[in-house]
Amino acid sequence: MRRVFIAAIVIAGISDRAVPAQPVPRAQPIPPATRPAHPAPPALPAPAKPKLFDPLDLGLLEAPDRDQWWKPDQVMDALLIAEGSKVADVGAGGGWFTIHLSRRVGPNGVVYAEDIQPEMIEAISRRVQRENLTNVKPVLGMPNDPRLPQGLDAVLIADSYPEMDDPPGAAVPLLKNVARSLKPQGRLGIVNFKPGGGGPGPAERVAPEAVIERAAEAGLQLIKREEVPPFLYLLVFGRVNARGQP
Repeated sequence: MRRVFIAAIVIAGISDRAVPAQPVPRAQPIPPATRPAHPAPPALPAPAKPKLFDPLDLGLLEAPDRDQWWKPDQVMDALLIAEGSKVADVGAGGGWFTIHLSRRVGPNGVVYAEDIQPEMIEAISRRVQRENLTNVKPVLGMPNDPRLPQGLDAVLIADSYPEMDDPPGAAVPLLKNVARSLKPQGRLGIVNFKPGGGGPGPAERVAPEAVIERAAEAGLQLIKREEVPPFLYLLVFGRVNARGQP
């Protein structure tokens, strides 16, 4: 009986080695509940940049007959600019009007020639050195702030306002800073080409009423409006004091 029992054990052991054990299948993970995919929000368009005058085209602003239709003396008279005045040319470009302002205010006055393009500031600086002007100070400004000192007698924006108000309403912060730089009785002059008035000016022009509206938002009140024939108009503004009068 003992031999039979041992033999049975040996046979059982051989049987276990002959039949390999079957692997236990793993449980498949249950996928998480899927959520409906939300579409990505549309990308916001980049803010439009103002169209600035190309410094490479500065020669177009130096026409020999420009004095005849810009009438700089009429513009400066309307702004009460005299010898010794402290003034600014905002959006001065290559400095064409800056030169006229420099001659009007004389050695006892000062002209801040401001522009937001470094290339324009370089052009103004070269012109100042070439003509040996000691009363002109170039200023590199910002689109919303010309970085002018306070206490100015007059500020001139000549044919640059359409760029400053692109898109419409963009000029209001700039005009607010200009207003702060003026003396209580200081004046701001804005000269633009008349809509539909022809001439060598740009195709896109700003109506005087739109300029007056923007200036009012900036705390400036219209003092006078003049025609600068045959192509231009001049708007003269002053600060509004506590009584609502410039």
